[in-house]
Amino acid sequence: MLHPVGPLPTAVYWRRRLLVLVGTLGVLGGGGWLGVAVASGDPGGSEPASGAVAAAGATSTAPPPALEQVLPSLAAVEIPTAAPTTTPEPAPAPVTSAAPAGPVAGGPCTDDMIEVDVRPESASSPVGGKPTFDLVVTNVSPVACVRVLDKGLQEIVLLDAAGDRLWGSNDCFPEASSDTRTLQPGESVVFPVLWSGLTSAPGCTAERTTPGAGSYVLRGRLDTKTSGDATFTLT
Repeated sequence: MLHPVGPLPTAVYWRRRLLVLVGTLGVLGGGGWLGVAVASGDPGGSEPASGAVAAAGATSTAPPPALEQVLPSLAAVEIPTAAPTTTPEPAPAPVTSAAPAGPVAGGPCTDDMIEVDVRPESASSPVGGKPTFDLVVTNVSPVACVRVLDKGLQEIVLLDAAGDRLWGSNDCFPEASSDTRTLQPGESVVFPVLWSGLTSAPGCTAERTTPGAGSYVLRGRLDTKTSGDATFTLT
């Protein structure tokens, strides 16, 4: 190996061995470099670009951002607020007017269900005469009803033009009776009362006199129900 033998000069054989050695070393050196490049992640085996190195240096040397840059200030954060909830007011209950109670058939005749009138048999009478006055009770309701018509509840009075009481049918000769009736709608009951032509006072204690000629007023009642005024004349 160290002393080549051949027809060519010895220098030729040494040059060939040197070329083979250099090629072998080149192949070995390239393979080793390729392995290092693969291990380092750079298959090209080139050094990183200057721009990438600068960027890496800038990233590694830049200070971390301030906390207020990462998290916004609480004052700047708008926290959504729920819309205020209002309890709706309950709708007012419908106003219902109670229907007025109507008269009950067969029930008692109230004062609103009857009408009381005084009707003189004649519109005038001579002074000292004895005229007759009728007390009339009428059921003016649409149903039949029951009313007590006792004599002690009936009365006719005579008043002068000034409104002073001159006579009452129960003053001197009061009457008593038990009279309860069922009055049909529109039915009238007539109670005649005879006047003696003299004045009187309750209990018949005052002196009785004869009223003079003039215009007078008759007024009747049945218990708590009163009549309107009727005009009567003494001549």
